[in-house]
Amino acid sequence: MRTYSTKQAAKMAGIHSITLHRWLSAGKVRPSQKIAMNRAKLWRWTDADVERVRKFKQENYRKGRGRKPKSK
Repeated sequence: MRTYSTKQAAKMAGIHSITLHRWLSAGKVRPSQKIAMNRAKLWRWTDADVERVRKFKQENYRKGRGRKPKSK
């Protein structure tokens, strides 16, 4: 099974790597693999994880027009 770095996964999903890091910090998306490296975390993304990010982007991210309004 091929895995990708966070930067590669962001590029495949069509977003900036900083955006993906923000979504990770907020708990909006999570990859299936997390590797502990000293005090840091190394996230590894599979093809299914990247597809979930694409789907999340489609539902919630509106480039150039601001955030999607919250439903009431």
